[in-house]
Amino acid sequence: MQSKTLIYDGTFDGLLCAVFHVYEYKLKDVTIKNKFSVQSQLFSDNENIITETEKANRVWNGIKNKTSRTGSYQLYYTFLSEREGVENIMLDAIRYILSSRINSDKDYSHPSILQVAQIAKMVGREKHRMEAFVRFKLTKDHIYFANIEPDFNVLPLIIKHFKSRYADQKWLIYDIKRAYGIYYDLENAEIMNIELPSGFNFSKTDSDYFSEEEFEFQKLWQDYFKSTNIESRKNMKLHTRHVPKRYWKYLSEKQPD
Repeated sequence: MQSKTLIYDGTFDGLLCAVFHVYEYKLKDVTIKNKFSVQSQLFSDNENIITETEKANRVWNGIKNKTSRTGSYQLYYTFLSEREGVENIMLDAIRYILSSRINSDKDYSHPSILQVAQIAKMVGREKHRMEAFVRFKLTKDHIYFANIEPDFNVLPLIIKHFKSRYADQKWLIYDIKRAYGIYYDLENAEIMNIELPSGFNFSKTDSDYFSEEEFEFQKLWQDYFKSTNIESRKNMKLHTRHVPKRYWKYLSEKQPD
Protein backbone atom coordinates (compact mmCIF):
# COMPACT_ATOMS: atom_id res chain seq x y z
CA MET A 1 0.00 0.00 0.00
CA GLN A 2 1.35 3.45 -0.95
CA SER A 3 2.21 5.72 1.96
CA LYS A 4 0.82 9.25 2.21
CA THR A 5 2.89 12.38 2.91
CA LEU A 6 1.04 15.45 4.12
CA ILE A 7 2.92 18.72 3.53
CA TYR A 8 1.98 21.67 5.75
CA ASP A 9 3.05 25.33 5.77
CA GLY A 10 5.41 25.17 8.77
CA THR A 11 3.00 26.82 11.24
CA PHE A 12 1.53 25.21 14.33
CA ASP A 13 -2.00 25.70 12.94
CA GLY A 14 -0.85 24.07 9.71
CA LEU A 15 0.38 21.03 11.61
CA LEU A 16 -2.94 20.78 13.47
CA CYS A 17 -4.76 20.91 10.12
CA ALA A 18 -2.61 18.01 8.91
CA VAL A 19 -3.66 16.06 12.02
CA PHE A 20 -7.30 16.96 11.23
CA HIS A 21 -6.76 15.56 7.71
CA VAL A 22 -5.39 12.30 9.13
CA TYR A 23 -8.55 11.80 11.19
CA GLU A 24 -10.95 13.03 8.51
CA TYR A 25 -9.69 10.52 5.97
CA LYS A 26 -8.74 7.81 8.49
CA LEU A 27 -5.19 7.66 7.24
CA LYS A 28 -2.93 4.98 8.71
CA ASP A 29 0.36 4.93 6.79
CA VAL A 30 1.01 8.66 6.85
CA THR A 31 3.92 11.07 7.34
CA ILE A 32 3.67 14.81 8.04
CA LYS A 33 6.39 17.11 6.73
CA ASN A 34 7.14 20.82 6.87
CA LYS A 35 7.14 22.30 3.34
CA PHE A 36 10.55 23.88 4.01
CA SER A 37 12.22 20.53 4.68
CA VAL A 38 10.27 18.18 2.42
CA GLN A 39 12.08 16.07 -0.15
CA SER A 40 10.48 13.98 -2.86
CA GLN A 41 10.17 10.36 -1.82
CA LEU A 42 9.71 7.26 -3.90
CA PHE A 43 6.47 5.35 -3.37
CA SER A 44 4.90 8.27 -1.49
CA ASP A 45 1.75 10.16 -2.40
CA ASN A 46 2.26 13.85 -1.48
CA GLU A 47 -0.64 16.12 -0.56
CA ASN A 48 -0.45 19.81 0.40
CA ILE A 49 -2.54 20.78 3.42
CA ILE A 50 -4.37 24.11 3.48
CA THR A 51 -4.27 25.86 6.87
CA GLU A 52 -7.74 26.61 8.17
CA THR A 53 -8.16 28.19 11.60
CA GLU A 54 -11.44 26.40 12.32
CA LYS A 55 -9.94 22.96 11.76
CA ALA A 56 -6.81 23.83 13.75
CA ASN A 57 -8.95 25.03 16.67
CA ARG A 58 -11.05 21.86 16.62
CA VAL A 59 -7.94 19.68 16.92
CA TRP A 60 -6.31 21.91 19.56
CA ASN A 61 -9.49 22.04 21.69
CA GLY A 62 -9.77 18.26 21.42
CA ILE A 63 -6.18 17.88 22.63
CA LYS A 64 -6.70 20.31 25.52
CA ASN A 65 -9.83 18.43 26.61
CA LYS A 66 -7.82 15.20 26.86
CA THR A 67 -4.63 16.55 28.44
CA SER A 68 -3.48 18.56 31.42
CA ARG A 69 -2.42 22.17 30.86
CA THR A 70 1.20 20.99 30.98
CA GLY A 71 0.52 18.28 28.44
CA SER A 72 -0.86 20.65 25.80
CA TYR A 73 1.99 23.11 26.33
CA GLN A 74 4.51 20.29 25.99
CA LEU A 75 3.15 19.55 22.51
CA TYR A 76 3.53 23.21 21.51
CA TYR A 77 7.05 23.37 22.95
CA THR A 78 7.90 20.19 21.04
CA PHE A 79 6.71 21.77 17.79
CA LEU A 80 8.98 24.80 18.43
CA SER A 81 12.00 22.48 18.74
CA GLU A 82 12.07 22.29 14.90
CA ARG A 83 13.70 18.87 15.16
CA GLU A 84 13.57 16.69 12.08
CA GLY A 85 10.62 14.30 12.18
CA VAL A 86 9.08 15.96 15.23
CA GLU A 87 5.70 16.21 13.48
CA ASN A 88 5.38 12.43 13.38
CA ILE A 89 6.36 12.04 17.03
CA MET A 90 3.62 14.56 17.81
CA LEU A 91 1.09 12.79 15.58
CA ASP A 92 1.77 9.49 17.30
CA ALA A 93 1.45 11.13 20.74
CA ILE A 94 -1.78 12.93 19.73
CA ARG A 95 -3.29 9.71 18.41
CA TYR A 96 -2.52 8.00 21.70
CA ILE A 97 -3.87 10.91 23.76
CA LEU A 98 -7.12 11.17 21.80
CA SER A 99 -7.71 7.41 21.88
CA SER A 100 -7.32 7.19 25.67
CA ARG A 101 -10.26 7.45 28.04
CA ILE A 102 -8.20 9.22 30.68
CA ASN A 103 -5.51 11.92 30.51
CA SER A 104 -2.50 10.09 29.13
CA ASP A 105 -0.05 12.93 28.51
CA LYS A 106 2.02 11.71 31.48
CA ASP A 107 2.06 8.07 30.43
CA TYR A 108 5.80 7.90 29.83
CA SER A 109 5.63 4.19 29.06
CA HIS A 110 4.46 5.28 25.60
CA PRO A 111 7.56 6.13 23.52
CA SER A 112 6.14 9.23 21.80
CA ILE A 113 4.70 10.67 25.03
CA LEU A 114 8.14 10.26 26.61
CA GLN A 115 9.86 11.89 23.61
CA VAL A 116 7.47 14.85 23.70
CA ALA A 117 8.22 15.38 27.40
CA GLN A 118 11.99 15.17 26.84
CA ILE A 119 12.01 17.53 23.85
CA ALA A 120 9.69 20.01 25.61
CA LYS A 121 12.04 20.03 28.60
CA MET A 122 14.98 21.02 26.38
CA VAL A 123 12.95 23.78 24.73
CA GLY A 124 11.81 25.03 28.14
CA ARG A 125 15.42 25.17 29.32
CA GLU A 126 16.37 27.22 26.25
CA LYS A 127 13.43 29.57 26.88
CA HIS A 128 14.66 30.30 30.41
CA ARG A 129 18.20 30.85 29.16
CA MET A 130 17.01 33.39 26.61
CA GLU A 131 15.06 35.23 29.31
CA ALA A 132 18.23 35.39 31.40
CA PHE A 133 20.81 36.13 28.69
CA VAL A 134 19.10 38.77 26.55
CA ARG A 135 21.12 42.02 26.65
CA PHE A 136 19.42 45.11 25.26
CA LYS A 137 21.31 47.94 23.55
CA LEU A 138 19.85 51.40 23.15
CA THR A 139 19.64 52.49 19.50
CA LYS A 140 19.74 56.05 18.21
CA ASP A 141 15.98 55.72 17.63
CA HIS A 142 15.55 55.06 21.37
CA ILE A 143 14.51 51.46 20.87
CA TYR A 144 16.16 48.79 23.00
CA PHE A 145 17.52 46.14 20.65
CA ALA A 146 18.69 42.62 21.45
CA ASN A 147 19.69 39.73 19.24
CA ILE A 148 19.57 36.05 20.11
CA GLU A 149 20.49 32.82 18.34
CA PRO A 150 18.68 30.06 20.26
CA ASP A 151 18.92 26.38 19.43
CA PHE A 152 15.12 26.20 19.30
CA ASN A 153 12.45 28.61 18.09
CA VAL A 154 11.66 30.06 21.54
CA LEU A 155 10.91 33.65 20.50
CA PRO A 156 7.12 33.14 20.80
CA LEU A 157 7.62 31.75 24.33
CA ILE A 158 9.50 34.76 25.74
CA ILE A 159 7.09 37.51 24.64
CA LYS A 160 5.09 37.45 27.88
CA HIS A 161 8.21 37.69 30.05
CA PHE A 162 9.69 40.72 28.31
CA LYS A 163 6.36 42.47 27.79
CA SER A 164 5.82 42.28 31.55
CA ARG A 165 9.37 43.12 32.58
CA TYR A 166 10.00 45.97 30.13
CA ALA A 167 6.51 47.42 29.76
CA ASP A 168 7.67 51.05 29.86
CA GLN A 169 10.13 51.03 26.94
CA LYS A 170 10.13 50.13 23.26
CA TRP A 171 12.16 47.05 22.46
CA LEU A 172 12.99 44.64 19.68
CA ILE A 173 14.34 41.10 20.09
CA TYR A 174 15.69 39.60 16.87
CA ASP A 175 16.34 35.91 16.19
CA ILE A 176 19.41 35.79 13.95
CA LYS A 177 19.05 32.15 12.96
CA ARG A 178 15.38 32.47 11.89
CA ALA A 179 15.49 36.08 10.64
CA TYR A 180 12.46 37.43 12.46
CA GLY A 181 11.80 39.37 15.65
CA ILE A 182 9.39 40.65 18.30
CA TYR A 183 8.74 44.37 18.44
CA TYR A 184 7.06 46.00 21.46
CA ASP A 185 5.69 49.54 20.97
CA LEU A 186 4.56 50.23 24.60
CA GLU A 187 1.17 48.65 23.89
CA ASN A 188 1.49 45.53 21.77
CA ALA A 189 4.21 42.97 21.15
CA GLU A 190 4.10 41.62 17.62
CA ILE A 191 6.06 39.01 15.72
CA MET A 192 7.35 40.43 12.47
CA ASN A 193 9.84 39.84 9.69
CA ILE A 194 12.56 42.50 9.89
CA GLU A 195 15.14 43.48 7.31
CA LEU A 196 18.30 44.69 9.02
CA PRO A 197 21.01 46.73 7.23
CA SER A 198 23.34 44.74 5.00
CA GLY A 199 26.51 43.70 6.83
CA PHE A 200 25.02 44.35 10.27
CA ASN A 201 27.37 42.90 12.91
CA PHE A 202 25.32 41.33 15.70
CA SER A 203 28.24 40.87 18.07
CA LYS A 204 29.42 44.49 17.82
CA THR A 205 27.92 47.70 19.19
CA ASP A 206 28.20 49.88 16.11
CA SER A 207 28.20 53.66 16.60
CA ASP A 208 26.21 54.01 13.36
CA TYR A 209 23.18 52.47 15.01
CA PHE A 210 23.59 52.70 18.79
CA SER A 211 23.52 55.74 21.07
CA GLU A 212 26.41 57.25 23.05
CA GLU A 213 24.56 56.35 26.25
CA GLU A 214 24.78 52.70 25.27
CA PHE A 215 28.58 52.79 25.09
CA GLU A 216 28.71 54.46 28.53
CA PHE A 217 26.36 51.88 29.99
CA GLN A 218 28.35 48.97 28.58
CA LYS A 219 31.55 50.38 30.07
CA LEU A 220 29.88 50.65 33.49
CA TRP A 221 28.52 47.12 33.20
CA GLN A 222 31.91 45.68 32.22
CA ASP A 223 33.61 47.51 35.11
CA TYR A 224 31.01 46.18 37.53
CA PHE A 225 31.39 42.65 36.20
CA LYS A 226 35.19 42.81 36.63
CA SER A 227 34.96 44.22 40.15
CA THR A 228 32.67 41.40 41.31
CA ASN A 229 34.63 38.67 39.57
CA ILE A 230 37.09 37.45 42.21
CA GLU A 231 39.92 35.50 40.53
CA SER A 232 40.60 33.20 43.47
CA ARG A 233 36.98 32.05 43.49
CA LYS A 234 36.59 31.63 39.74
CA ASN A 235 35.10 28.29 38.74
CA MET A 236 35.00 28.24 34.94
CA LYS A 237 33.48 24.76 34.74
CA LEU A 238 30.51 25.84 36.83
CA HIS A 239 30.31 29.20 35.05
CA THR A 240 30.15 27.68 31.55
CA ARG A 241 27.51 25.22 32.73
CA HIS A 242 25.25 28.11 33.73
CA VAL A 243 26.33 30.43 30.90
CA PRO A 244 27.35 28.29 27.89
CA LYS A 245 30.05 29.80 25.69
CA ARG A 246 27.80 29.94 22.63
CA TYR A 247 25.96 32.86 24.29
CA TRP A 248 29.05 34.89 25.20
CA LYS A 249 29.40 36.81 21.92
CA TYR A 250 26.10 38.60 22.64
CA LEU A 251 26.71 39.40 26.32
CA SER A 252 27.96 42.90 27.15
CA GLU A 253 30.08 41.72 30.07
CA LYS A 254 31.96 39.29 27.81
CA GLN A 255 33.02 41.82 25.20
CA PRO A 256 36.65 43.04 25.04
CA ASP A 257 37.43 46.55 26.28
